[in-house]
Amino acid sequence: MSAPIRQEDFIQSVADAFQFISYYHPLDYITALGEAYEREESPAAKDAIAQILTNSRMSAEGRRPICQDTGIALVFLKVGMNLRWEASLSVQEMVNEGVRRAYSNAENPLRASVLADPAGARRNTKDNTPAVVHYEIVPGDHVEVICAAKGGGSEAKAKFAMLNPSDDLVEWILKTIPTMGAGWCPPGILGVGIGGTPEKAMLLAKEAIMAPVDIHELKARGARGDKLTRAEELRLELHEKINALGIGAQGLGGLTTVLDVKVLDYPTHAANLPVALIPNCAATRHCHFHLDGSGPAKLSPPSLADWPKVTWQADAATATRVDLNSLTKAQVAAWKPGQKLLLNGKMLTGRDAAHKRIADMLAKGEELPVDFTNRVIYYVGPVDPVRDEVVGPAGPTTATRMDKFTRMMLEQTGLISMVGKSERGPAAIEAIKDNQSAYLMAVGGAAYLVAKAIQSARVVGFADLGMEAIYEFDVKDMPVTVAVDSLGTSVHVTGPKEWQAKIGKIPVVKA
Repeated sequence: MSAPIRQEDFIQSVADAFQFISYYHPLDYITALGEAYEREESPAAKDAIAQILTNSRMSAEGRRPICQDTGIALVFLKVGMNLRWEASLSVQEMVNEGVRRAYSNAENPLRASVLADPAGARRNTKDNTPAVVHYEIVPGDHVEVICAAKGGGSEAKAKFAMLNPSDDLVEWILKTIPTMGAGWCPPGILGVGIGGTPEKAMLLAKEAIMAPVDIHELKARGARGDKLTRAEELRLELHEKINALGIGAQGLGGLTTVLDVKVLDYPTHAANLPVALIPNCAATRHCHFHLDGSGPAKLSPPSLADWPKVTWQADAATATRVDLNSLTKAQVAAWKPGQKLLLNGKMLTGRDAAHKRIADMLAKGEELPVDFTNRVIYYVGPVDPVRDEVVGPAGPTTATRMDKFTRMMLEQTGLISMVGKSERGPAAIEAIKDNQSAYLMAVGGAAYLVAKAIQSARVVGFADLGMEAIYEFDVKDMPVTVAVDSLGTSVHVTGPKEWQAKIGKIPVVKA
């Protein structure tokens, strides 16, 4: 029988794992993304992937978060039936303590995003606890652990359906993927859970995305004529057909929407066909370790030499520099869909909580703490800075959550433009068109790269909201793309349509 698992070893292993995954992508993901970059023919998608790859290497070098959304802590445990614990805390309490240490680490503090009382006061727990823990009791006297940090943008796009047994599962998935938009930050990995009961299907989909990217191995086996399971055949079919939708990196249109599709299934009732979809975003973060009582886990850092040789740099030859300090409504109205911009000067920030408070203050006739006239707002909740940083990783949050506030901001505050990630919905696009405004998209999954463009940062309103406070950033060559112009044209609509048509005529997508 193995030695007991000591409480401190388990806690520290969990803490080390969450720190590790905050700045190291799994190498299998980075390798696959590098190959997608080489294949990509869409200039917009290729530029987005270049930013993600550059950001990944910078995060690994600087040991700072890949994404400002450092996720909700998720832990899968396979606990041996004969395992002995040398511990006074419960397993959940030990996991929580590990998460607390990781997210409060002074050298690399991670953003606390977990809120208690979710349908009420929504109070931040301050340390990202409690974690969500899934247990499986298995033979043996060891424990297998998977730690994952799951961002809110990709979690928000999870889908579930109770299909009829005669329904076409692939058809449902292909109809559903476009409805997910780009808020899950493609290119990523799609987990599909089939069967069991509703909650089992969702758990299967979540567990599926913990596996390495290996679709290339499956393709090779299929090409050799090896016998594949139905789940493996389904992976290959979905991988090809989802990429043929042309959604592409960040939803801008391109050849790669998913790097891999994972499928897990489970027996189900004769009357049911439960199907769950859960995406993993460009900030794919998970690691696996094993404890046998011999001490804490030893996590080996990947070699930076293994990162693809791709470096994104601001290029004034292909992008237009914009002075935010003198920006006018006429200049904003002249921007074209898909135009690349490099932002320079002072911009304000704000996301869900700030927008809600602004709406409440305007309804009461109260004066706002900030003048938004002729200003640009960036939808962001940054990580706290360390050492000589002016701000921590500060990538965009999903813009659609601010759609219901867009008309109010444009018509009642003097705001003239917005920056976020993913598409805008019909109501926001209509408000943008009516007010001759524009929506600019920054790349989700490039938070550390964006932070390097921020020269100074200070809180100018709603300081009590923490990371959701209103900041003023002074930026230098911050890269964005005009995603919705003053005429209401959205590149998240036009791009995928264009590339879906192109993919139907070129064989490269099947390579």
